[in-house]
Amino acid sequence: MKELVIPTIGPYQQSPLLNLPDPMTEAEFRRISSYMEKQVGIKMPETKKLMIQSRLTSRLKALGLSTFSEYIDYVFSSDRNQNEEITTMIDVLTTNLTRFFREKQHFNVMVKTVLPSLVHEGTLSPHIWSAGCSSGEEPYTISMVMQEYMRKRPGKLTDYHILATDISTRVLDKARTAVYPMETVEALSMDIKKRYFLKSRADVDPPVVRVNAQTRQKVTFKRLNFMDRMFDVPMQNIIFCRNVLIYFDKETQRSVLLKLVNKLDEGGFLFLGHSETIFGMDLPVETIAPTVFRKV
Repeated sequence: MKELVIPTIGPYQQSPLLNLPDPMTEAEFRRISSYMEKQVGIKMPETKKLMIQSRLTSRLKALGLSTFSEYIDYVFSSDRNQNEEITTMIDVLTTNLTRFFREKQHFNVMVKTVLPSLVHEGTLSPHIWSAGCSSGEEPYTISMVMQEYMRKRPGKLTDYHILATDISTRVLDKARTAVYPMETVEALSMDIKKRYFLKSRADVDPPVVRVNAQTRQKVTFKRLNFMDRMFDVPMQNIIFCRNVLIYFDKETQRSVLLKLVNKLDEGGFLFLGHSETIFGMDLPVETIAPTVFRKV
């Protein structure tokens, strides 16, 4: 195995700041939180104020600013750097939590019910969308599940295509590298680890692994905002949108779900997180398993 060149992407480590800015005022907090809710769809109540203040302090230092007022003037100005810093702000304030084979029951349903149904209907090269893919663990897990299905059931499927989207350019960059701390795969079976991961020979502390090339090459990453009026993606057979809607209010959840379902082929499948529900939303889907739905 070739020695990996490990990118300088890893856990956030904030250096001590000697000159901390004055605390964020209520008006400054409302300016940022209202923007995040309107443009990104994520509600940020008063309880998130300290989190916002803490995460944006590093941006003040990077830009050479001393107050949150100066930062707000900068990020919402008409300066040509505005869009770049707005994107960075969204990246910094977006929470991303995921892991390989998260909510494993969904992948059991996929193997036992969803894929056989698609094969029966003549879909031999399914298109799968990981919407809100974070740092890539979900789409790479889907790619592994597809390879396992094809390996154990030769001739059933001919190919598969995975689109992975997120609003955060930071986590998309991390996802493309496909490099993760070794501890993130410790709970996986040895068979899965040997078949789909490479262990770096570089002297890296803590040690890391990388998803293998065959698994990586089946995933295409793209930035997408759920608040966009239309989703610029092709029609899909399967959509995973798990543990994303919990950050939105009910009206926004329904709007996003309608746009997702509109990107599903008839008979396509939608996976939501186990803490999410479509109750009372009147969507053209039927339940086939807990938080798994089929378009009708």
